[in-house]
Amino acid sequence: MSSADPVLLAPIRWDAAGTLLLTSLAVMGSPGPATISLTAAGSAWGARRCAAYLAGIITGTAAVLVAVAAGITATLLAVPWLRPVLLAASAAYILRLAYHIATAPPATAEAAAGNPPSLAGGMLLAAANPKAWLAISAVYASTRLAASPVADAVTKTLALTLMIILICSAWLLAGASLAPVLRDPRRSRITNLTLAVVLVVATGVAVIHQFVR
Repeated sequence: MSSADPVLLAPIRWDAAGTLLLTSLAVMGSPGPATISLTAAGSAWGARRCAAYLAGIITGTAAVLVAVAAGITATLLAVPWLRPVLLAASAAYILRLAYHIATAPPATAEAAAGNPPSLAGGMLLAAANPKAWLAISAVYASTRLAASPVADAVTKTLALTLMIILICSAWLLAGASLAPVLRDPRRSRITNLTLAVVLVVATGVAVIHQFVR
């Protein structure tokens, strides 16, 4: 048996794992730029047309998780000029996305709608999402699942990646479920405008929080 085997076979604290999952659901699953954008996109274009955007959000958020687990996030955010650049890129994309959501046609005209958010757009928003840095870092540090640092990091990464997939998919499906009741153009316009405003506000709160920490 190699010296690495005991590390990989380190016992997992399953009671702590339950706490980690519940914490992730409450913190990572709360409204934020990525989750609100998924709901808004789902209501405007439907779940099927937003599958690529969902994949991008999941991939980008998982990348943030890996960066947190590897200690890369703390190093990057310590670079004075990098945080404003990431925030600016995220804010610019979110504003563009909010505009397209606000101006999306009713569900009856879905086929004539413009292109839904892309895979690359989802990855950009998720990777530069200020709430993701805070939420994932807080959840990751909330408990320890194994005595071995390697086993702890691997277990947390796998568990939280699963939660990212479930949470993001749920928000997209929640938005898509609104589509059938948005056949009325006036109701559809009000809903799209409301979701677009909530998306911008959620982003603004996250950005402000970054600068007042």
